[in-house]
Amino acid sequence: MGQIEIRLPKMGESVTEATITNWLKNIGDTVAVDEPLVEVATDKVDNELPSEASGILIKKLFEKDQVAKVGDVIALLSSEGSAPLEKLQAEPEKTSDSTPEIVLTDTKVIPSAQDSNNSAPQKITKNGANGKFFSPLVRSIAEKEDVSLSELNAISGSGLDGRVTKLDLFAYLANRGQSDSQFVKNPTDQHNPSSRPVITSSIAIKEPIVVANPGDEVIEMDRMRKLIAEHMVMSKHVSPHVTSFVEADVTNIVLWRNKVKEKFREREGENITYTPIFIEAIVKAIKDFPMINVSVSGNTIIKRKEINIGMATALPSGNLIVPVIKNADQLNLVGLTKVVNELATNARNNKLKPEDIQGGTYTVTNVGSFGNLMGTPIINQPQVAILALGAIRKVPAVIETSEGDFIGIRHKMFLSHSYDHRVVDGALGGQFVRRVADYLENFDATNKFDYI
Repeated sequence: MGQIEIRLPKMGESVTEATITNWLKNIGDTVAVDEPLVEVATDKVDNELPSEASGILIKKLFEKDQVAKVGDVIALLSSEGSAPLEKLQAEPEKTSDSTPEIVLTDTKVIPSAQDSNNSAPQKITKNGANGKFFSPLVRSIAEKEDVSLSELNAISGSGLDGRVTKLDLFAYLANRGQSDSQFVKNPTDQHNPSSRPVITSSIAIKEPIVVANPGDEVIEMDRMRKLIAEHMVMSKHVSPHVTSFVEADVTNIVLWRNKVKEKFREREGENITYTPIFIEAIVKAIKDFPMINVSVSGNTIIKRKEINIGMATALPSGNLIVPVIKNADQLNLVGLTKVVNELATNARNNKLKPEDIQGGTYTVTNVGSFGNLMGTPIINQPQVAILALGAIRKVPAVIETSEGDFIGIRHKMFLSHSYDHRVVDGALGGQFVRRVADYLENFDATNKFDYI
């Protein structure tokens, strides 16, 4: 019987593994080419994977909630007309308890104080006690730092299903007595900015243990919320955040949009919001200050050629996702409007593709949509800056004219610019957000199409 291997495909430049969330076919089912076979979840997005070939599903090599690496064989198909019954009976579906033990190449046998009384030290493998999962990155760091299997099993994980994350391991190592400014890096991924060296401290950071009171509701974080939480903690740990604030007069923009929005919808078939107008100004400012459009990898700075703007979008679940406008500098206002609306709609309907949320070089978030005047946003790693847009409000303001000053009603908003102080100093961070405000205040309505 000919067999066809179905492998976990590459799903983005920084995606190395995925969690199997649901099998869409059962053993013995017929699978057609490009027919959805399995649902997977990465740290970026949930996605259905189509089958690369047609045949009969005869084996699943990973079960629900197990993690597969890119390139792993996740299923086997029979290329013949049917799967022999004796084959299916002889090889039942694999369960998490029967998954072959996967050991890292050249895995070291690590003795420790806790294992000193054992006759044979334990090897660090994929699964620890009670099926506890250890990712390749965690195992690699554990081997480098001589952390034993029993020590790993004793660490309380903050990841999905209690998994030990790299941050959990770093915190443990710090409490274990490592010196200040100790660099711990992933040796298998030297060129990935998201896995660059992280400085740990000798001071252990412990989360408080909170006990629910009678009548309290205990809500378990969903998978996406756990990923967001881990990403935010990592960003604050990696980058020293500084935030600069500027107030911008956007009266011309408000008046122009109110005047042309109906004609714009009739002509372009799109609703024009403030977001594409703001993104257009941000792109212009990035061209003026290209060192905002960078990433940090170890002791090197990567200056990005492309200008890809991520826009933080709230989902109906309350979680957050950041779809990316690729090559935003090559789009005019109409093009930006179409892309912004399409990405926002797909995000709300859970139809984003993995490539839709990858490759961002600068992020903007609209805190004004919730009625907030300003905010101190957290940088979306591995970027070095993020801009928060505050609510537009009518305020009294001093208006200077050739005939004298007077008080008038103006539409104003705050721009809050958070940046990584390792590579962006106050001068650059402040000048950039000021330039964005200048572009907004000097918005030329007369050159924006022929609607008026």
